[in-house]
Amino acid sequence: MSLRLSTAPHIRSIETTKRLMADVIIALMPAALIGIYYFGPNAALLVGLSAFTAVLTEYLWQKAAKKPVCIGDLSALVTGLLLGLNLPPTAPWWLAVFGSFLAIALVKQLFGGLGHNFMNPALTSRAILLASWPVRMTSFVMPTYFAPVEAVASATPLGGLPASTLELFLGTIPGTIGEVCKAAILLGLLYLLIRGTVYPHVPTIFLFVTALLGWALGTNGGFTFDGDPLAAILSGGVMFGAVFMATDYATSPMTKKGQVIFAAGCGLILSVIRAYSKLPEGATYAILLMNIATPLIDKYIKPTVYGSQKAVKGVKANA
Repeated sequence: MSLRLSTAPHIRSIETTKRLMADVIIALMPAALIGIYYFGPNAALLVGLSAFTAVLTEYLWQKAAKKPVCIGDLSALVTGLLLGLNLPPTAPWWLAVFGSFLAIALVKQLFGGLGHNFMNPALTSRAILLASWPVRMTSFVMPTYFAPVEAVASATPLGGLPASTLELFLGTIPGTIGEVCKAAILLGLLYLLIRGTVYPHVPTIFLFVTALLGWALGTNGGFTFDGDPLAAILSGGVMFGAVFMATDYATSPMTKKGQVIFAAGCGLILSVIRAYSKLPEGATYAILLMNIATPLIDKYIKPTVYGSQKAVKGVKANA
């Protein structure tokens, strides 16, 4: 019989990885279902293949490495769903399979598995796909429910396609499967907040900084917001990224102050990319760059050690 000891305080929690991942899956369902409804069978195929490949890759990797099989924690399924929802509905099936394989094998498992990856697996894979097949990853169509299937759009609202605030909010625009309907994304966020799975300050600060700089920078670089802060946060994948990517536990800072810096940095980098580069969307790269900065943020923004006291002027703090 062995006795395991740990230092106080002893805190018990009902939170488990499986429960948290299940909450994220439920929160993704509105965006997934609306995306499939808008874009049709190929969207369903892409999301399904991406999710299946992620789970299968994790299973085979752990079997081959003679490690405990952990697909039951649902984290691989979440990665697959996130990648699938970040694909354009016109993408070929093999792009979903290859991208999902990269997310699990290259980004997650190669760095040690859940909690050890320093960048978001789904976003990293999407960045690789964008660099490798830029045309396929930026070929968008109008939702088939609102336009004929053959009506291919060459641009999204970020690329100059005119769209009203209502169209941006409801998702009756070209875009990736999961990003277009902001109402569905907000419904998912509401569920996560009610469940306590995420805290509101990360998506709120991310979106606030993006809106503020969208107003301040106005029109530049060819992507037109005309200084409209609402259009800045309703266009592209910023809202999907703020809700489901920037809140990732493994790749964001541990402290609340660090998370505030992280979220503000995401909004700043995103806005600079949009305003001063030739890229139509900066959410992916903004979050990934702040993922890389997370260890540095954690190094300098440290939580107070339990039992220590704040230093009073002229008196040394003791623990």
